[in-house]
Amino acid sequence: MWSKLFKGENPLLALRRPDSAWAWLPSRCAVCRSWPHAPLCDTCISRFAPPLHRCRTCALPMPTQMVDMCGACLKSPPPLDACLCATSYAWPWRDLIAHLKFHQQPGWAGPLATLMMSAPWVEDTLEAADWVLPVPLSAQRLAERGYNQALLLANKLCPEKTDAHLLLRTRNTPAQRSLPRAERLSNLQGAFAIEPLRAHDIRGKRVVLIDDVMTSGASLYTAARVLRQGGATHVSAIVLARTEADSEG
Repeated sequence: MWSKLFKGENPLLALRRPDSAWAWLPSRCAVCRSWPHAPLCDTCISRFAPPLHRCRTCALPMPTQMVDMCGACLKSPPPLDACLCATSYAWPWRDLIAHLKFHQQPGWAGPLATLMMSAPWVEDTLEAADWVLPVPLSAQRLAERGYNQALLLANKLCPEKTDAHLLLRTRNTPAQRSLPRAERLSNLQGAFAIEPLRAHDIRGKRVVLIDDVMTSGASLYTAARVLRQGGATHVSAIVLARTEADSEG
């Protein structure tokens, strides 16, 4: 019975997933611990992920709604037409992202993707896209983790447009976290490429990049430039969380 229910997966691990076969049973919110609720209750989403006015192209919070781009983006426009963000990279989302990303709990992709869908303009952006592309991991990082968390989120957001093989990670790169911004950008040069046999699939298309956390934007910007060089007419990004400064990876 167990093997049929979980398709060969360890049932003890499967039961820990928020979207497991038992998701229809009442559960507690992972943040406030109230019961019965979904893994993330509406009250906690409203309280800890309120909509913020953010820069249109880098998603940093803006002090006023009078302008839609920050000074840095006005001075040096990023290669993204738009960058949408669900919440700040802070508690409790930081801990839940860690569960998804580092603690072998891929089931959190569902609830966190629902949080992403609640951000303004996300649904419209996905509807207008031709392709939804997760920021790819290197083969080494993918082997270590076992899955790409950005792909899990993309498949929850828009499975019919998601493609994990159109944008490639061509090489492994050192961890970004300890590098200054300029070195992060240099570190990623040549790290992404469009699948050579499918270059025609990008030309003239609207592409949305998906990632879990945006810090300096180095990965998203580098990937966006590759897509623009490949002929994409519009490149935007949707991220789950944004750090409040460019001090991390």
